[in-house]
Amino acid sequence: MSPDSAEESGLRTPPALPARWVDARPLVGIGTLAWFLAFCGLLIAHLGFGTAPTEWIWTCLAGWLLGFVAFGVIHWQRSAARRGARGAQQIDF
Repeated sequence: MSPDSAEESGLRTPPALPARWVDARPLVGIGTLAWFLAFCGLLIAHLGFGTAPTEWIWTCLAGWLLGFVAFGVIHWQRSAARRGARGAQQIDF
């Protein structure tokens, strides 16, 4: 349905969300920082006291590294939207 036909049929288009609600960078940054802090804490506990399970350490390391992958995907998506790629999400910042 095109935007013109939506107006003709009486349907309204929802207003755009505020930019701060659409931007995923702060959330990804907080999550990446949380995984890094958990990794550091568990690594210190494991090396100093031998109490932290190694599976948890590796899980936190993987979460921290995946946060950097998420930043790469966000950058890739934003650059695609800036250059006008067809499949890119169109977000106005």
